[in-house]
Amino acid sequence: MTEPKRQATASEEAIWRIFTVPEAPDSTLTIIEQNISQNLAGFLRESIVAVEKPLWQIERDFQAYQIPAEPSFVSDYAQEMMDKLVAHSVHTAAPSFIGHMTSALPYFVLPLSKMMVGLNQNLVKIETSKAFTPLERQVLGMMHHLVYGEAEGFYKKWLHSANHSLGAFCSGGTVANMTALWIARNRLLKADGDFKGVAKEGLFRAMKHYGYEDLAILVSERGHYSLKKAADLLGIGRDMLIPVPTNDDNKVNVQKMRDIAHELHRRKVRVMAIVGVAGTTETGSVDPLPELAALANELQCHFHVDAAWGGATLLSDKYRYLLNGIELADSVTIDAHKQMYVPMGAGMVVFKHPSSAHAIEHHAEYILRKGSKDLGSQTLEGSRPGMAFLVHGCLQVIGRKGYEILINRSLEKARYFAGLIDLHPDFELVTAPELCLLTYRYVPAQVQQALHKVRASGDAELLKKLNDLLSGLTKFIQKRQREEGRSFVSRTRLTPERYLRHETAVFRVVLANPLTTDQILHDVLDEQVELAKRDKEFLPKLLNLAKDILAH
Repeated sequence: MTEPKRQATASEEAIWRIFTVPEAPDSTLTIIEQNISQNLAGFLRESIVAVEKPLWQIERDFQAYQIPAEPSFVSDYAQEMMDKLVAHSVHTAAPSFIGHMTSALPYFVLPLSKMMVGLNQNLVKIETSKAFTPLERQVLGMMHHLVYGEAEGFYKKWLHSANHSLGAFCSGGTVANMTALWIARNRLLKADGDFKGVAKEGLFRAMKHYGYEDLAILVSERGHYSLKKAADLLGIGRDMLIPVPTNDDNKVNVQKMRDIAHELHRRKVRVMAIVGVAGTTETGSVDPLPELAALANELQCHFHVDAAWGGATLLSDKYRYLLNGIELADSVTIDAHKQMYVPMGAGMVVFKHPSSAHAIEHHAEYILRKGSKDLGSQTLEGSRPGMAFLVHGCLQVIGRKGYEILINRSLEKARYFAGLIDLHPDFELVTAPELCLLTYRYVPAQVQQALHKVRASGDAELLKKLNDLLSGLTKFIQKRQREEGRSFVSRTRLTPERYLRHETAVFRVVLANPLTTDQILHDVLDEQVELAKRDKEFLPKLLNLAKDILAH
């Protein structure tokens, strides 16, 4: 006979307790908290189930749409979430989870996060954040110095200036990119004579005043989708975020960008901004930033660099050169929750000129008063948590030299993995790592021979047929590997020149986790070979087709 579920009651006393009295030492919540604090890696490994549960089954646990009338006991709720939520979360910290840009976290960010949540500061203004405000300004100053390397006097003058800002903290790269392009738009369509500026009079009157038919943003075809969101929200329109083709190395073709800009000028379309990508999401490539800066200067437009992922490479003296030219940008996006090992929700944009944010400045007498040091006057988001505290903690505890070790190991691990793929007869490296991201696919040796023969013959139709079968096989392996739960790589679609720009599904790997060993990388390939053998649809067709091609 099962015991009836105990029921908490709503009362003044009970409500008072949850605000003032901690859980007992032997309570479920306290035990969970201790396990997390004492051994985070072990907690995640033991709590997250290895075998994937279908999403539709998980959805059944979250069907209720009414707010419960009666309260729950904290420990009961904690146990329920362990079973329904934690168990079926994604183990992003696992050393074999190498498919995305999330990674293991240093243990000390957990108690710091608890401190941050407990303090519950709101970074919108001084009255709700106090010391957090100068700390955030300091972090932005450190990141500004990392990018632009100005002299000591510059930071003494501008770091804590009430009317200036060296950057803005954001929830992520999307808002950071949006902030940069918002500034670009407002600076371009600034007040002029009787016209009060786009911020006050709107885009329609601004375009009419300046005589532009349209505005455009130019970016590599590998640009992040957040830029389309920005173009949409700024009233420019997604169609005016114009993708520019890349070269074989997945870097934007600057001459084609120049040609497009000249054609737009002929049509009275003003190029508002050029965006360079420093670490594309799909291939990890870095655009030729000095050339883009020169083009932006020619066009007299804003030059923004989206380094949300690749920006952390600047922390390595050895590999910093890969981002040469970033210091020429008017603004730069960097996400600390990627390669800086900070929990999710810590994006930043830094401005070359301390006055840049004047273009988006706003005030409200009840909260953001003119002349105050309220951070919210120059940010898109209002209420924000003190995530700068966690970035500050990582910068202090890990330090520049510590970060260099982490960054160098990541880049070199990616090069090691690329070498394994090159040496394996049944794998093909599709894009070599420039930073710590690479793409590849499983291609049996005889299929590689067939591909080579077909490319040499120029038979585009047969090449597409082979590629389509390989894409199906890639999807099969990736899905099965995810479901098996031992390791994880992601997948994306590319259009490689050597395959006549046919859409090609590939495995995508990000090697940022410092806990990922060489042996794990060997195991990932071994597992993919074994999984491929289970495919009864694409692999047999591939092998038969390759046999026919090689026989003729």
